Amino acid sequence: MIDYEILKVIWWLFIGVLLVGFAIMDGQDMGVGTLLPFLSKDDAERRVMINSVAPHWDGNQVWLITGGGAMFAAWPLMYAAAFSGFYWAMLVVLLALILRPVGFDYRSKVSSNKWRTNWDWLLFIGSAIPPVIFGVAFGNLLQGVPFEIDATMRPIYTGSFFGLLNPFGLLCGVLSLLMIVFHGANYLVLRTEGALQARARSVAVATGILSAILFVLGGVWTYMGIDGYVATAGLDPAGPANPLAKTVELQSGAWFANYAALPVLWLIPAVGVLGALAGVVMIRANRALAAIICSSASLLGIILTPLVSMFPFVMPSSTMFNAGLTIWDCTSSQLTLEIMLFVTLIFLPIVLVYTSWAYKVMSGKLSTKYIEENTHSLY
Repeated sequence: MIDYEILKVIWWLFIGVLLVGFAIMDGQDMGVGTLLPFLSKDDAERRVMINSVAPHWDGNQVWLITGGGAMFAAWPLMYAAAFSGFYWAMLVVLLALILRPVGFDYRSKVSSNKWRTNWDWLLFIGSAIPPVIFGVAFGNLLQGVPFEIDATMRPIYTGSFFGLLNPFGLLCGVLSLLMIVFHGANYLVLRTEGALQARARSVAVATGILSAILFVLGGVWTYMGIDGYVATAGLDPAGPANPLAKTVELQSGAWFANYAALPVLWLIPAVGVLGALAGVVMIRANRALAAIICSSASLLGIILTPLVSMFPFVMPSSTMFNAGLTIWDCTSSQLTLEIMLFVTLIFLPIVLVYTSWAYKVMSGKLSTKYIEENTHSLY
């Protein structure tokens, strides 16, 4: 039997891995979809872009579903608070995600420029909106979410949808979009050729540099203008799920306390910045696979940075400080975590092996000539 406290940390790490996995795998698909109406010059090039991600997008989206399921099972209080407080934001994400499978399936059914152009824009909406909203959500987590918990442990959201669209939240949303466009552009350089590849390379260089700049700007903004939350008493790492048992204070610089206590953690944001800049260097040198590895590393560093900053908090409250949720007091029972860990250790390697096999089998360059020769069997 694994110690309860260790299990809580394991699941915090695992959910972080799922978020990173979603950003890397489905992020490249969303990046390509976001670029679809802008990067291509004709229908043939658009079909090249679509078919570069078409074999994998549905499998990659499983990372998001798995992440949501893991939050529900491991952090039920956090799941309840987030999915009720962010209800309208999540609904917009859901509606946007629905546009993707419909767009992929129906776009090429009718040989009409107007028909296909409309679907291109719907695919753009379905690809660009989710990362923006996810970034806005991360920005609001760092600021604290306006929710309270009553005596029956029921979370009550006291904010509004438009309240989430504050300047810092929007900055994080733009950063999130730039991250996935950078990653998607690198993938297009790997899978395409000719003029389309050249345009994708230019976009990758610009978005990679902008991602690094906005990430640093967000860090400076957090340090100078956003106070963090600190649990000062009553927090038992091995205790039951009772958020109201602790005392929490708002302190300046609190989100940098973990980095001060363990300086090696600075490697995480460093990977976020250096990965983006290294990706720019690699893509300029026409080393697309290396650039994808670098942009993946950048996604890893950028996503893990706020998680490490907030640890042990996963959803701090800005209106009822002691209601803020941490990995110590919003987690499922020890038995639940053990069963889920056992299942994960069996099925996650299977998913990784299958995904790797699928990418290997369906790799290689796509060209407009190939699309025209196989026009009836491709999207």
